[in-house]
Amino acid sequence: MRSPETTVIASFAAVILSGAFILRLPYAHQPGKVTFVDALFTATSAVCVTGLTVVDTGHDYTFLGKVVILLLIQTGGLGVMSYAAAAFQLAGLRMSLRSQALVADSFFQRDFAAEFAHTFNTILLITFCIEGAGALFLFLFMWPRMDLGTAVFSAIFHSISAFCNAGFSVHSDNLVGLRDSQGILIVIMALIVLGGLGYMVLHEAWVSVRQDVRGRGLFKPRRFSLHARLVLIISSCLIVGGTLLLLAFGLTPRETSWSDRIINALFQSVTARTAGFNTIDIGVLPSASLFLLILLMFVGGSPGSCAGGIKTTTFGIWLARIAASLRGKKEVQLLRRRVEPDVINRVDLIVALAVFWNIVGILLLLNTEANLRVDAIALVFEQVSAFGTVGLSTGLTPKLSDAGKLWLSATMFIGRLGTLTVALWVFPRSKSNVGYPKGTVMVG
Repeated sequence: MRSPETTVIASFAAVILSGAFILRLPYAHQPGKVTFVDALFTATSAVCVTGLTVVDTGHDYTFLGKVVILLLIQTGGLGVMSYAAAAFQLAGLRMSLRSQALVADSFFQRDFAAEFAHTFNTILLITFCIEGAGALFLFLFMWPRMDLGTAVFSAIFHSISAFCNAGFSVHSDNLVGLRDSQGILIVIMALIVLGGLGYMVLHEAWVSVRQDVRGRGLFKPRRFSLHARLVLIISSCLIVGGTLLLLAFGLTPRETSWSDRIINALFQSVTARTAGFNTIDIGVLPSASLFLLILLMFVGGSPGSCAGGIKTTTFGIWLARIAASLRGKKEVQLLRRRVEPDVINRVDLIVALAVFWNIVGILLLLNTEANLRVDAIALVFEQVSAFGTVGLSTGLTPKLSDAGKLWLSATMFIGRLGTLTVALWVFPRSKSNVGYPKGTVMVG
């Protein structure tokens, strides 16, 4: 029997390859503009909801190509297995318990996943309601700036791209040309934040609002789960902290007024968490600001969401573990709760694998892209952006060699699935009854 990891990896790979072949068709791109490597990179970036591009999405792909990219983004955002579940429901069929577990694990904690049958439809409803509302508001702000058809498609495309934390745009300059519309930026930021919180947190909020509307304990304070509280606290701290530090380190010379600096610092702090939209020229940011964005991209969004990175909860537990070790405590405590040892071990493994993968990637890019003669921090930025499925770029991605593009494609794939998922697939768990005597080793 195939392992769950094999099923997930094979499903994502199949969708990516199918998307690449479709994007390579003559009807999907402008003549001579897209090679197969470019199509494969774009498909991987879309399914892995990254947003890194090696060609101009708005000009080099036809309307059909853009629609295909949008469908790949939506598929990757919700997860391939969730669409299989939806197809089974429409056909009046039942999924196996194993298949239900695969879908549930991508959305919820294991103890919460037992209610999969009652919550999956709600998750789909929440997703499409948020994306629909976002598209409506974006259309209202975009219509005065462009014709009706363009405004409709642009609003739908950017709403789905923002909620799925993809960062794809049909505009050649991403959102730089729309930076003067604070309404558009606020809607995009709201969609990014909601998409990066995770479906479990959104489901808890949905249930709370629904109970209030029905009059059960109207406006009565509710206690969210430990997971939801940790996600909200860490996300808020990263957004606010990132904004303040970007203001301190500086943006680009184009931000002359404080209002421009604040809105663009806030936007980049939000989008660096894993969305990939940009309203400023990332390539001219100060080195300190670039490094800050690298750190934000490495952490990413929250579990069970469209986001990449090591995840906010992993980061929070890792900090709590360090604090407990420094204080000599055996137990790791977080928000007045004890964190189980198996969770701690999982966090250590996730962080270690993420650091290892990115170190290897940086070394490879420094070798394959040596002829570009660029600062090392630019290559570090591209690597971590791909790993965190962010999509921000200093402008280096289109200049990469085929080897560099293929490596970043692999990195986006690993970043979307998670290093731990791939590691468990490569190294299946095995039990051993062999014991060895203790040894002592000096460390530190």
